[in-house]
Amino acid sequence: MKQVAVITGAASGIGRGLAERFATEDMAVVLADIEEEPLAKLEADLRAEGTTVLAVQTDVSKADSVENLAAQTYTTFGAVHILCNNAGVVCSRPIWEHTLADWEWVLGVNLWGVIHGIRTFVPRMLAQETECHIVNTASILGLVRSPGTGIYTVSKHGVVALSETLADDLAQMNSKIQVHVLCPGWVRTGILDSARNRPDTESLPNSQNTIASQTVRAEMEAGMSPAEIADHVYNAIQAGTFYIHTHPEHKDWIRARMDKVI
Repeated sequence: MKQVAVITGAASGIGRGLAERFATEDMAVVLADIEEEPLAKLEADLRAEGTTVLAVQTDVSKADSVENLAAQTYTTFGAVHILCNNAGVVCSRPIWEHTLADWEWVLGVNLWGVIHGIRTFVPRMLAQETECHIVNTASILGLVRSPGTGIYTVSKHGVVALSETLADDLAQMNSKIQVHVLCPGWVRTGILDSARNRPDTESLPNSQNTIASQTVRAEMEAGMSPAEIADHVYNAIQAGTFYIHTHPEHKDWIRARMDKVI
């Protein structure tokens, strides 16, 4: 039987990189994304290459949508071997200026999306009694902090803590599920334009729809490719590595924060 990989936020960025990487390993891939057209395009592209694919339009901030994703996946394939809780968005301004809608949107996707993925898939994966892996996408900002990224940083620190606790709980019961948390730096993705998928985008002032300066966009364009990130993830799964660091230079930044904590 083929290994089955489920990826949220699969239609672009890191998610697409993961889907394409797993496809090269002859896995069946389940693509979940809120954007219908890019999702259908990726599904068609992978099918044309001979990949076994299931595409399910999914809003990870909604429990019933993630439940539908799991139900369709298990009805189609009967198992999941890799779950990538990857969907993410960003909203940037001074933390006291964020609206309630900002908090609900970013935490809904970045943190609740992972929570829904865990609550929905882990019981099913445990019942399989087979070796499985869960990869939760955090960020280097899940381990450190940076001005102007308040909600995003809160959400990603939450993903790291959630992943650590999940790993501990599963290890305590000698589960065959391994957990990994991805903490990348700059990656060439469309996350700076993630407001395109925000439910209340039309009600936002134009100045709040454009969150990134030209400098930030330039740094992102110079970042790592999604394909490189996917290689890091695949290698970490093979090696059983929990913290997936894609940018070794960030370890000094992490160490400096830990020294301050101590």
